[in-house]
Amino acid sequence: MNREQQQSAATPARDSIFGVCAAIAGDFGFNPLWLRLAIGAALMWNLEVALASYAALGVIVLVSRLVSPDPRVRTSQTAMPTPLAAETQQNNEPIDLPRAA
Repeated sequence: MNREQQQSAATPARDSIFGVCAAIAGDFGFNPLWLRLAIGAALMWNLEVALASYAALGVIVLVSRLVSPDPRVRTSQTAMPTPLAAETQQNNEPIDLPRAA
């Protein structure tokens, strides 16, 4: 898992409000853009209902994360790769390279 995936799993991105769409899309395995578009369309149709739905989804995500935290987030933060002893030692011997013609 690379650093970007670890950050997105642990914290919402900088351009998200509460990470509600990304969390729901990550749980159900679809692109969060579709949920964002649906909420955006709902905002134009009925502002109060869309905001209340987004807040309710936020509460559901918060409760689900508190009750049952994602084990992938916890293991990805604690399971850092340890360097091997051979990798930590530097070889400072010069290497003879062939010369270009």
